[in-house]
Amino acid sequence: MPGAGWWVFGKTSVNLGMEMPLPDTNRALFILNPQAGVPPVKIIISKKLFRRKNVPCIKSLSIDESGNAIRENFDKYDTFIAVGGDGTVHTVATELIGSDKILGVLPIGSGNGFAKEFRFKPNIKSLLKDIRHGNCLNIDVIEINDNLCLNVAGIGLDSFVAHSFNKLKFRGFLPYIALTLKTFWQLRPVHITVRCDGKEVISEDLYVLTIANTRQFGNNAFIAPDAVPNDGIIDIVMIRPFPKILLLNFIIRLFTGRIKQSKYVRYIRTDKEVVIETDETRFHVDGEPLEISGKAVVRVKRRALKVLKAAKNKRFWSTGS
Repeated sequence: MPGAGWWVFGKTSVNLGMEMPLPDTNRALFILNPQAGVPPVKIIISKKLFRRKNVPCIKSLSIDESGNAIRENFDKYDTFIAVGGDGTVHTVATELIGSDKILGVLPIGSGNGFAKEFRFKPNIKSLLKDIRHGNCLNIDVIEINDNLCLNVAGIGLDSFVAHSFNKLKFRGFLPYIALTLKTFWQLRPVHITVRCDGKEVISEDLYVLTIANTRQFGNNAFIAPDAVPNDGIIDIVMIRPFPKILLLNFIIRLFTGRIKQSKYVRYIRTDKEVVIETDETRFHVDGEPLEISGKAVVRVKRRALKVLKAAKNKRFWSTGS
């Protein structure tokens, strides 16, 4: 996935997922992915970033470039700001998981699912205030084999769209919707077996199987309305084949957070290991296409990532047991 740009502020001490103030000597590095997002947002954000002479900012055009830049500057900065979409956030976060470094987001992507959940806005002035205030939260990360997921992952309709969307020249909400509708009308069910803690939960044809750490795909489409990102729980949403004439009904349920009320939906929450088996190899993780052959073993890593608390974020999640 194309890479990044940077700013940095802040050390942190987080106790049981509660927000804690950071020292006044906060520092932040912005990692800018110049290929992420759609005009005019990314153009405006890019120009504003580089006009600010007191803000460290680095452009990156690949995952490797971003990783190298973070590792080279790891001890110089306390907070790393991903400037891009969910893919950029995933790339930056992967380098920070398990450390005392803090992830922040300046969203300019198509869906911005992670940013929307944590109330990050495409507003540099607001983000700088959040960095100065220096509060953060510890959140869980989902592990799927050797892949880390911050937001949602899965197989079926959304993964097929992710694989096709990755090949498009034009990004944005409207191209994504058009591609989703096209893929849905051509959709064939995928046979999937799910085992939780060694016991079979389901083995049947599905349109969608979503593994969720947070509630939404992006653009406020709430696929897992009960998901809480620091409760130590994995949310699994399974959508059985339904008459395609009911698509509008499903869309309404998705955007109003009522998807689990459908008779075609099976929704489970667990802190146990989940094993997914299917012949289909096209998965997605945080909206990015991924090939997985054989079993997909899903576990949760408790409070493995520190996330900057945005001023707009009024949600306070349970610390769990």
